[in-house]
Amino acid sequence: MTETAANSAQGRPAKSNGKKGKKLGFFARMALFFRQMISELKKVVTPTRSELLNYTLVVLVFVAIVMLIVTLLDLLFGMGVGWVFGGSGPRES
Repeated sequence: MTETAANSAQGRPAKSNGKKGKKLGFFARMALFFRQMISELKKVVTPTRSELLNYTLVVLVFVAIVMLIVTLLDLLFGMGVGWVFGGSGPRES
């Protein structure tokens, strides 16, 4: 692992100190992971109220469209199975 995300300047890779393929120990890898995680979390931007409402509406509309498509496909496949196997539904004895 390299420390490009945590310790590099302006996107340049970190210097390797002349040792190629140097293996890091377990705790060094964990420390690197947490440094990189904190670095990425600092880049997170909280959306404004209007952006949040807009994103929520987009998600709800998308979910409704997908539900409609799945419902139509379910009805279509159900009618197809009924046609292939000759049944019109459950029968009472």
